[in-house]
Amino acid sequence: MLHAAPAMLQYSKQADERREAGPLECWCLHGAVGVAADWRALAKRLAAAAISSRAVDLWRFLEDRSESLEGFGKALNAEAGGEVHRGSGRALLGYSLGGRLALHALLEKGHPWQAAVLVSAHPGLEEAAERAARLEADAAWATQAFGGDWPRFLAAWNAQPLLGHTPIRDAAADRALVTRRREVARSFMDWSLGAQQPLWQRLGEISIPVLWVAGEQDDKFLALARRAVSLSPQARLAVAPASGHRVPWESAAWLADTTAHFLKSGDL
Repeated sequence: MLHAAPAMLQYSKQADERREAGPLECWCLHGAVGVAADWRALAKRLAAAAISSRAVDLWRFLEDRSESLEGFGKALNAEAGGEVHRGSGRALLGYSLGGRLALHALLEKGHPWQAAVLVSAHPGLEEAAERAARLEADAAWATQAFGGDWPRFLAAWNAQPLLGHTPIRDAAADRALVTRRREVARSFMDWSLGAQQPLWQRLGEISIPVLWVAGEQDDKFLALARRAVSLSPQARLAVAPASGHRVPWESAAWLADTTAHFLKSGDL
């Protein structure tokens, strides 16, 4: 049995946030219009279960250039695989956009992950017309993010019915994200769901244990998760009670407990 160690929060030069707590390490990928700090509450709870974490700043992958979804998967795997890890294993956790990015990392051959948790993730739109419409919608979001009024952009983003009314961070942190507006805008183009080839037929290639998580009240993504699990021999489903799309904040304690149990039960 793993024993909890004192947790220490560290900041890397890459703006990732690390919390050392045990031999198992969970890398966390935030959602669209998110920041690494969005995972602090979850990281604290995982640390109590003796699980270390690294919250990845996704925007650093878009600082100097565009990056495809596939390119991100390769880059993240190379970064994780190139670091010395003396623990018992590495897991990957992604929420929404982060979940889609995680899928691309998991579909790369020779990836360094032993397990994954995908929260409110979409394997891809199957109709070309749907992808074209999504690209058009995301281009409009990109324009607002890059050149529009930042508070108005944030208000419009958070007012989407899918996201409900659960805040992720305080207003000051939201305003501070304006320093990343170029990267946020670029993500709407490079990492748009419309730019993603559907991955449904490739889900069976993932050979590690995967926990698909969706909110009980998020009908769309719960249906997507059920279908994904049916196509993945190593996957299982966990439904967050009384939650919508923003499971990590609507059901924070439940997600931490569920993730910790899943990762520990796999003997990573």
